[in-house]
Amino acid sequence: MRMLIGALAMVAAGGVFSPASASERIGKITSLDWDKEVFALDNGHTYVARNKSVELSAFTLGEKVKIEYHRINGERIVTSIRPTP
Repeated sequence: MRMLIGALAMVAAGGVFSPASASERIGKITSLDWDKEVFALDNGHTYVARNKSVELSAFTLGEKVKIEYHRINGERIVTSIRPTP
């Protein structure tokens, strides 16, 4: 019984503390708003780059990029952005 309770506690804690799975997308940048830290790709979706490790100023309109992001409260929060051929 103690093992079952311990296992259930670990599962519950893991559910609370486990990070959401990341999604990836490749596309061309169609809009950039450096002040609001927001950009859009040619798939029509808008992404938010509030992470300090994501430097939007290094990218330009029409540039093809690969991004990784998480959906949090309905927003696509970018964790990584890099140029791609």
